[in-house]
Amino acid sequence: MIVESPHKAKQIQGYLGKDYTVRASQGHVRDLQEKALSIDLENGFNPEYTVSPGKEKIIRELKSLSDKADQVLLASDPDREGEAIAWHLKEVLGLDESKARRISYNEVTKNAIESALNNPRDIDMDLVKAQTARRVLDRLVGFELSPVLWRKVKRGLSAGRVQSVALRLVVDREREIAAFVPEASYRLEAVFDVDGCKVKGVLNTRFSSIDEARNFLQDCIGAEYSVGDVEKKEGKRFPAPPFTTSTLQQEAARKLHFPVSTTMRVAQTLYERGLITYMRTDSTNLSTLALGTAKKFICDNFGAEYSNPRQFKTKAKGAQEAHEAIRPSIVYLTPDEAKQSLTSEQYKLYNLIWCRFVASLMSNTVQDTTRAEVRAARPGQTDKYCVFTAAGYITRFDGYTALYDDSSDDEEETALPELEEGQKLKKVKLTDEQHFTPPPARFTEASL
Repeated sequence: MIVESPHKAKQIQGYLGKDYTVRASQGHVRDLQEKALSIDLENGFNPEYTVSPGKEKIIRELKSLSDKADQVLLASDPDREGEAIAWHLKEVLGLDESKARRISYNEVTKNAIESALNNPRDIDMDLVKAQTARRVLDRLVGFELSPVLWRKVKRGLSAGRVQSVALRLVVDREREIAAFVPEASYRLEAVFDVDGCKVKGVLNTRFSSIDEARNFLQDCIGAEYSVGDVEKKEGKRFPAPPFTTSTLQQEAARKLHFPVSTTMRVAQTLYERGLITYMRTDSTNLSTLALGTAKKFICDNFGAEYSNPRQFKTKAKGAQEAHEAIRPSIVYLTPDEAKQSLTSEQYKLYNLIWCRFVASLMSNTVQDTTRAEVRAARPGQTDKYCVFTAAGYITRFDGYTALYDDSSDDEEETALPELEEGQKLKKVKLTDEQHFTPPPARFTEASL
């Protein structure tokens, strides 16, 4: 059996025993030549592959082992790159169709490996061609455009199918920021006392100048405040789906302050150790087994009322639905139970993945949302009043938030006391604050 990484090879060898020999290709074994175009432009853009530098010794060992083996199982990762690696291995080792079989799995667990062994298949040439097309485009764009940059801008610069587009996004955003003209406004906030509970209200009108705001504050001296319309309604918060690659990178950056490179390095280690499913995926699908196991775990540990199994539809166009979302391989292995064998980074990321997955299959959070008007009747203006708005909510059933808090960083959870229309309120303070419309934000690594 040939896998990609030595760590994974060691893990799988332990599952399979002495009847199998498991070795690692350590990634790609062939690629386009480094200093030549290596694409036949006259004959269908056929790539001209050569053995990657430093891979000769690995290929010799794999060739020796495969010649003696009854069967060679190509067990590289379950994506386009992995499919291409399997095909390159078959070609470079000279394996015929009957001897070389492709197996794939989404998690490095004994059950998953045994299931893959029972379902060998042919190499999917459509996936191989998809990877080849991507590689050819990379080379054509880079080789054609980079020399132009050397001549026109600076030697050593490079262009690329992906990096040039990403650079365009960054430059466009920077131009938006440079052209942005902020607009100032003044917002008035009032704090009222309701039986010892502080209630904050925001004036419905904003002022464009400090003089307007100060004149309004002056008019409010001696004003009487009372509750106007009170609107109450039940609201629900729905859990987010389990992670895909991009949402994991974004959430790890927001909650753990991990750079993308750290997130992917740690996720790779967790995957190879059999703790999570494959971490390169654009699908939010979950297997029937994962759904069933999670339901039992939630019922056993939180109660049946907290369980709400659901299958999430993937929004990404062209997503590979055969893949699963990123989830723990063993639902019952909680982060605290796994902590002893993990580094600090590994524990933090495993905890994030585990909590997000389990929470995605829990019940909605139920909240009572209250929105109340506070009317200010100013002296000498009895025919009209101005309105402050106070809003807040009270959680009636915590649901998935008992495990996972997915609120944004700027969300403020406030609870309002019982308010009745006509109720008189005591003003504690009334303040004005200058605000500027913010420019578009620069990308973070994760948001880009």
